[in-house]
This record gives sequence, structure tokens and C-alpha cells, in this order.
Amino acid sequence: MSIIHRTTLKPTKLELLAGWLPTRPWYAGSGTPELAKAGGFRLDDPAGEVGIEFMVTTDASGAAYLVPLTYRGAPLDGAEHALIGTMEHGVLGRRWAYDGCQDPLLVAELFALIEGRAQPQAQSIDGAPDHEIARSFTGTGTLAATGPAVDDGTGTVIPASDGTALRLHRRLGLPDAPPPGALGHVGGHWTAADGSPARGLFAELR
Repeated sequence: MSIIHRTTLKPTKLELLAGWLPTRPWYAGSGTPELAKAGGFRLDDPAGEVGIEFMVTTDASGAAYLVPLTYRGAPLDGAEHALIGTMEHGVLGRRWAYDGCQDPLLVAELFALIEGRAQPQAQSIDGAPDHEIARSFTGTGTLAATGPAVDDGTGTVIPASDGTALRLHRRLGLPDAPPPGALGHVGGHWTAADGSPARGLFAELR
């Protein structure tokens, strides 16, 4: 079980993301965004070393974005292209923050979540499962990535075993029910820019 430390981060996660999001092809805004943390969930690293977070952020326009992140205590070999930045953690020291779609650990645990082998955890409470995260899987066997994640204009696609592909919807807004033809999905919740509760599709496997 991951431990959530109540401490300082310099720069903050949102400060790092404000410089990184505009470089993504799926980002719909312009200029440097004014971001707010709107929700998300966590997954546990089985080894207890790496932080795994699926953060939802909103910008001034009200758009909501899904940002999977990993936080590591040392650089991830071969992942320089996926580094969002480094932060000084008040308890753990320097942390390297990565685009989680490019981190094999997050991808493996996301597949485990879809299959029902991993349990989503509350974003800000130690040891508290997040029962509002929905998931489904109608396929067979164990899922695994078969190639690197690729960003396009609406999200990120991860090729998977048995000829399937996992699409993460980075710009949120679709209903969180399994789409027609999907073999699996993850749906989640956040707080919209106007303060109302929102739900949507985070990822779909087909």
C-alpha cells in the first residue's frame, strides 16, 4: 500500500503540468494553462517504490484532462522523452515525475485494474479503496503492452496483447459506460470547473 505524505512539493504537480500540457497534441487550450486539481485515483506499486496517480485537472475554459503520472526516486532508464520534470519532496527528497503512459509499471497496473487484479485507491487517503472507479473486462487471458504508447489528437493509444489496443481519453467528456464493442474500460469521477460532480470514460480496450 502506498503512503500519502502530507508535505511540500517544489515545484508543485500543477506547476509542472502547466508547462507540459501545452506540448501535448491532445491539449485543446492555448498558452500556459491555469490548472486546478479536480480528482483522480491511485494504484499501488506492488514493490512499494513508485507513486502511481491518475490525476484529473481542469483549466480556465472548464476542459478536463486525464493525466496519468508516476513518481520515482531515481530516473527511469530510457524514459528521458517521458520526463515531465523533477520535484523536491519534503519527506522523500527529489522525485522524477513521468508521463505514466510511457512508464511500464503504470501501464502494467492499469491493465491489472481493467482485468480486476488491481484495486483503485483514493487519491488522498491512505488505504482507502475508491469504489467509484468503474472497470470491466470481457476478454480472456492476461493483458500486456506490446509496444510504446502513442499520443494523437484526442488521447493516447497503447498496443496490447491479442491485437487489442488501450485508448486513454485525455480530454474527458464521454460517458463512463463501456463503449459499444469495447472489451474493457475504466470510468472515473472528478469535480467539474463549476463545482458539480462529473463522471466520464478514462480508458477503453478494443
